[in-house]
Amino acid sequence: MAIEYEVTGTTSELTVRLSGALHLTDVSDVHTYLLKALAEQPEALLVDVSALTVDQPLSLAVFTAASRQAARWPGIPVLVYGAQPPVHALLTGPAYHRLPVFAGVEAARAAVGATLPALSEELLPVTGAPRHARDVATEACLRWDLPGLVAPASLIANELVSNVVDHAHTMMTLRVSLRPRYLNIAVRDGSPAEPLRPGPAVAGLNRGRGLLLVDASAHAWGWMPSADGKVVWASLARPRD
Repeated sequence: MAIEYEVTGTTSELTVRLSGALHLTDVSDVHTYLLKALAEQPEALLVDVSALTVDQPLSLAVFTAASRQAARWPGIPVLVYGAQPPVHALLTGPAYHRLPVFAGVEAARAAVGATLPALSEELLPVTGAPRHARDVATEACLRWDLPGLVAPASLIANELVSNVVDHAHTMMTLRVSLRPRYLNIAVRDGSPAEPLRPGPAVAGLNRGRGLLLVDASAHAWGWMPSADGKVVWASLARPRD
């Protein structure tokens, strides 16, 4: 990739610094890299483009695509800052009017909302892991006064963890987080293999049946690569007050 990138920060705030000339041929790699940063599930993802130049303006759509993915999951803000005048003029134009763009890092940080609650648990790929995942999901729903989501959340947590136990065979991290509109359940494992999506070719097999249940229960679900494997996630709509 012609673009150089550097990531700094913690799980509360990650900053991705991109430098170099952005071409259309770089878009796929930049998008994958931003998704890997999102897979770390920070409270905010800041994108420093102060050292970025643009050869083809259409390539800036990569930031819109990443922002849309973040809105689906993990529901965190993606904030772009530091663009030099030519790039800033493009990013603040009508084509990118929904993308949060800021002059500097302090302005971007000021726009980040309050930290929302989350529960996280490291699990071994053993037979008792799905049961423990159900307990974590139940605890989260009751702690956050969402009793109506206990059943679907515990089912989803059970199936996502069972998938790792049955197929990935790696350590995993279960994370249940509360967002303004959704309850998110995500499992990160050490295998880069894409989960087998449910469909007609899968319905008659043992593999993929758990994801059929996830597909039927969740508002939305999907997966993305992480730095050392992947994250499979699902969201449940919070009941309206």
